[in-house]
Amino acid sequence: MRLDKLLSETTELTRSLAKKALHREEVTVDGEIVKNPATQVDATNDVRWLGERLELVGFRYLMMNKPLGVECTTRPGIYPTVLELIDVPKVERLHPVGRLDVDTTGLVLLTDDGKWSHRVTSPRAKCDKVYLARLAEPLQGEAAERAVTAFAEGILLDGEDKPTQPAVLNILGPYEVRVSITEGKYHQVRRMFAAIGNRVETLNRESIGPLALDPDLEPGECRMLRQEEIDAF
Repeated sequence: MRLDKLLSETTELTRSLAKKALHREEVTVDGEIVKNPATQVDATNDVRWLGERLELVGFRYLMMNKPLGVECTTRPGIYPTVLELIDVPKVERLHPVGRLDVDTTGLVLLTDDGKWSHRVTSPRAKCDKVYLARLAEPLQGEAAERAVTAFAEGILLDGEDKPTQPAVLNILGPYEVRVSITEGKYHQVRRMFAAIGNRVETLNRESIGPLALDPDLEPGECRMLRQEEIDAF
């Protein structure tokens, strides 16, 4: 990690103020004054500002069971944000890995590791996202068969010029279905059902890739990911 970034993440200094502190020779690395903001440091280095040792905090990875009425954003708006539900130091450095709509519940991942976030969300990863949906109109018989085929072949959504990637639709009952998609278009699952003449009443994300929502998490609760869960992506 760059020295100026470490200073900005572990003190109240901004990156620009960190560079000024370095120029004033207020920072030492392993007992030596360092003025170059691009100096690379890690947890093995003894980094001090004005004599106080700075601890390098590792990346954080969390899963949340997002409740209704909460936005997957880092900026305050009309609705409360997912960050307002998390009680960890420097929570403002976290960001959602992909998003869920305000009226969609379930699994949300959050991190401050940009590279890991990209691995999860990159279209090249073709990471399956599985949703449980309750429909407004029954889907059964020939209509259900046509819907399964349409999802598998791809659906041209309103306002789009290309059909969706192939998706898997499992009919669980007349009003309940499970959908697996690899994309993350705006309101995609709801728009797919709208395209076949139905409407989604409730939508809950159950899993992302190999990671399923922890059944012990109540709506609004979150926990840190275990190392094997982080490495699964």
